Amino acid sequence: MSSPLSLGIDLGTSELKAILLDESGTVLAHAGARLAVSRRHSGWSEQDPQDWWQACLSALDQLRLSHPDAYARIRCIGLSGQMHGAVLLGDDDRVLYPAILWDDSRAITQADALGCQYPGFAEVTGSLPMAGLTAPKLMWLHQHEPQVFNAIDCVLSPKDYLRLRLSGERISDMSDAAGTLWLDVARRDWFEPMVRATGLEPVQMPALVEGGAACASLSASAARRLDLPAGLVIAGGGGDNPVSAVGIGAINAGDAFITLGTSAAIVAITDHPAGNPASAVHSFCHALPHRWYTMGAMLAGASCLRWVTRLLGFADEQALLQHVQTTLPIDQSVALSNPLFLPYLAGERTPHNDPLLRGGFMSLGHDCTPAMLGYAVMEGVGFGLLDAMNALQSAGAAVGECALVGGGARSDYWAQLLANILQREIYTLHGSELSACIGAAKLGFLAYGRGCDLLQAGMPIKARYFPAVEQQLALEARYQKFRGLLSAAKTLHG
Repeated sequence: MSSPLSLGIDLGTSELKAILLDESGTVLAHAGARLAVSRRHSGWSEQDPQDWWQACLSALDQLRLSHPDAYARIRCIGLSGQMHGAVLLGDDDRVLYPAILWDDSRAITQADALGCQYPGFAEVTGSLPMAGLTAPKLMWLHQHEPQVFNAIDCVLSPKDYLRLRLSGERISDMSDAAGTLWLDVARRDWFEPMVRATGLEPVQMPALVEGGAACASLSASAARRLDLPAGLVIAGGGGDNPVSAVGIGAINAGDAFITLGTSAAIVAITDHPAGNPASAVHSFCHALPHRWYTMGAMLAGASCLRWVTRLLGFADEQALLQHVQTTLPIDQSVALSNPLFLPYLAGERTPHNDPLLRGGFMSLGHDCTPAMLGYAVMEGVGFGLLDAMNALQSAGAAVGECALVGGGARSDYWAQLLANILQREIYTLHGSELSACIGAAKLGFLAYGRGCDLLQAGMPIKARYFPAVEQQLALEARYQKFRGLLSAAKTLHG
């Protein structure tokens, strides 16, 4: 009999990716389909869940046509996806309203109200109420779209909508549920007082499972459309950050990694809930049982580099990176005369919890060059991650050497700069751009009763970057100047 393969699906904000993984951890094929975001009003960010399903069908059709023999060996399915989104279902599973995404800031007032009315809840839910989390979005709907709100029968996270289309089941997992603000992260169960505080009832929440649990099976109708056997087991799966952690092998207390994609985050695995809500440090459930993770999140990461690339007229980020590297070699890049950059293009979470905060350059002069601006942006994102790392450590999380994943990991220059700023060894991994898909596929194997050995297997290390001691004092001086700009930035609200 042919050896089984696991199908790993990752629903990102800009792309849905899918892979076929064998039991040795080898990716045999991968495919993707792009997704668009709708921004009907300033601060709004939405997607149509039907577009997710069409992207899923497209990616799986690509795999079936390009690798038919491997596709026929699929025996299980794992899911990963963007967190904090709100998918609203009627009693007939019809989607009632566009999915409100993680970077939507319309619910600022509602988040503030939750924090004022229920200040003690943050210790239970693992996070301060924030506009980007799911619960405040439902309060906004209650106030502004009462007809929609009153028709809600169930609220799902984005990747759970794909499971609904695949199986007909309304199910979520602990890690995605932790990002809603409705979960008691220590007990790993719905926190009914917060559910009711947002105008909902516990019966409107999906059933909860662990990420590697066998929780659903492929329905006959979905199987016919996908040309797969009905009854294939579907795992609980998880949110993109914890499932990426499973993909790269960050599953034990003390493991840490940095994601540098559209947003950015520094994540430390713990064996107990270890948040610090006052500093906007999240404590969420890992995608594996008896594990949690502490996270400091930035709302803008590599997207800052995309922004300045467009601003400066370079063809793409790689062209700007090459120009910076050539003009300002990493060992000569730190100069107190370089401009400073605040990376708050979309507001900020850790440690400031301020969605209205905005970024900018300071200390510009006639002598500023595109290379200096490009460097300042990378450095500013690094300083934001240093803020987040310090907040994590204040919560008691240990942060040692860190893997670097996401689009920013493709830049040796940026990786070395992060090592210098954070004073930590940074290492990159082969194949990390598929880490969420790989983690999802690993969870699929667990649900199938296989693959325990895969959990311990990480990804091969691509390169290691060690802190440059000779740059430490200059970077520390620039970091203190960076921190000093925050109070001025806050006065510009509105």
